[in-house]
Amino acid sequence: MTIKTQISVISAVITILSFNTLAKANHEIVNDDIIKIQRAALAKNTANKGFGPQSPRNIDNYKGENTAVFSHAPTSSNMNLCNIHFHKNAEHAGGEFSKYAGNGNGKGFKSGYLYSGSLTKSESKPAKIEICPSDHGALLVGDTIEVHNVHTSAIVKPGPTLGSCLSDSIKNPQLRVEAQVYVLVNDANALDFAQISAVSSVNGYYQAIATPTNTGKPVVYSGSTTGPSYNEAGSPFQVTWSVKPKVAKVDINSVGKWCESNTFNEDHAHGVRNLVINPALLSKIK
Repeated sequence: MTIKTQISVISAVITILSFNTLAKANHEIVNDDIIKIQRAALAKNTANKGFGPQSPRNIDNYKGENTAVFSHAPTSSNMNLCNIHFHKNAEHAGGEFSKYAGNGNGKGFKSGYLYSGSLTKSESKPAKIEICPSDHGALLVGDTIEVHNVHTSAIVKPGPTLGSCLSDSIKNPQLRVEAQVYVLVNDANALDFAQISAVSSVNGYYQAIATPTNTGKPVVYSGSTTGPSYNEAGSPFQVTWSVKPKVAKVDINSVGKWCESNTFNEDHAHGVRNLVINPALLSKIK
């Protein structure tokens, strides 16, 4: 058996073991080796295949070596807001959300990054009802969420999933995601999620006009779509990201009401993709 063949066999065995381990760990916390295997698979599956820069990333790290270039999308005010969804824990790291939540279950849940600040005693009172429950649990007071307001250059209406950002007339629209990280508090005086997510038409474009404006200068960079389905595969979509570094406080009860009924059919938090750290998959932030 040649060395090349031996390496192939070992690689196949590792892959099988990793999938078996992940299957058993659906509701458990995986060890560091699983994340290393996923990162290695991502590097292997994207090497020399022309993938553009990936997301999420540490927004405090401006370095990157990906050579794919595409123009930044227009400002969000000149695009249509097409989808709003959120992830439990921040997918991006940096700013006021730099505390690692842990490896999670290897499939995007219980991982990501947390608000690094603290809450008052009154803000920390547990919610009286389950908030946005799912197979992976409900949201709790003190949880961090990262909200993605997705914009497209296509002429579309806001709707469910990222499919709402595409159209039969424009197969390759420009995409921009405005990302804001929130911490959930039990405080009726905090931001109302329904209000900050309300969509109206402004100058012919669908917009969420009540999003926070006091959470710092956004870090704008070239990246991709996210989500745990891309832990071991490159995302083929080109996305201009705008990520604000400061965390805002939102009333958890208003998030719960939004999950019960909204234009986007969102009723729970999504999982997170592993933070992309491979320089070859990161754009350089100017």
